[in-house]
Amino acid sequence: MGASIVLAGGHSAGHIEPAMNVADAICELEPAALITALGTVRGLDTTLIPARGYPLELIPPVPLPRRLNLALLKTPGRVAAAVRAAGAVLDRVQADVVVGFGGYVAAPAYLAARRRGIPIVVHEANARPGVANRLAARLTTHVYTATASLGLPHARPIGIPLRPAIIELDRERERPAARARLGLAPDRPTLLVTGGSQGARRLNEAVLGAQRALAEAGIQVLHIAGAKNPVTAPARAADEPPYLVLPYLDAMADGYAAADFVLCRSGAMTCAELTAVGLPAGYVPLPLRGGEQRLNADPIVAAGGGLMVADEDCDPAWVAQNVVAVLTDPPRLAAMAAAAQRAGARDAAAVLARAVLEVARGHHA
Repeated sequence: MGASIVLAGGHSAGHIEPAMNVADAICELEPAALITALGTVRGLDTTLIPARGYPLELIPPVPLPRRLNLALLKTPGRVAAAVRAAGAVLDRVQADVVVGFGGYVAAPAYLAARRRGIPIVVHEANARPGVANRLAARLTTHVYTATASLGLPHARPIGIPLRPAIIELDRERERPAARARLGLAPDRPTLLVTGGSQGARRLNEAVLGAQRALAEAGIQVLHIAGAKNPVTAPARAADEPPYLVLPYLDAMADGYAAADFVLCRSGAMTCAELTAVGLPAGYVPLPLRGGEQRLNADPIVAAGGGLMVADEDCDPAWVAQNVVAVLTDPPRLAAMAAAAQRAGARDAAAVLARAVLEVARGHHA
């Protein structure tokens, strides 16, 4: 029987996706490993985790408030119930290690593991650690982060675990086929616009407002508007570059292969994927959570792999001036692509999977 590994990284795609990518990497290294995911009925757990083929155990969610308020006074009882539920799962699957990625299920899993002497491995994807992972970093020496200088004890920066479709993507080789599949011209500079699965109205409006400047510069656009942000593609003459609007693109590897430059938010997973494939971007941090998204993109921009623009400054004029300037300057574009790739990491899933298995074997022995 292989190692029994419990993954705690629920609620948001930013927690679930790295957890599932590590699960895949673990099973690649040790097919006999038993993977169990903890989740809650809140968020995307019941949708994303079963779709990846892993068993899901539900426990009560414990959102940890960041400051003293009424919610904090109610937290101890909620934590206790969630810790009991998490502990019951750990006992039932005879867990050898708990691997946490933050989110609503992580803190109860960490505390239940600590009480049972089960080793803990932590991965923090964001540039500003959450409460659960700040707690866990005091309970274990096995701490892995997306970037350096997070201030967590024992932290080792490795990047963010990514899907094989991204890790193995050769943009130059796949570009002709990807553009053909998407209905794009084979030889025009290409802008990819994406605000994530829900889209971003600010980005949508900025690019639509700049569409004449983009067309006149010969730039074609792949605009992923988001399911909740309907966008109508502007009319283009037959001899003008295409402007393709999609509500969602399931095969994002095709979008990355087709693109030369991206206009996007700067969530941790987005930053990790773009740097892994060497794709320069104009990052527009979401103006929430104390500027966390800006911190994710800062190292990439400092390395020369992207541009940064504040949400309120991302307008048609900025796109027409800055995005057009990059996409019509091939040497600059190539230099930014190389810099983006140097700022990224492709092997985080394998590195973390090997570490988890080593810790699990030590406990199993």
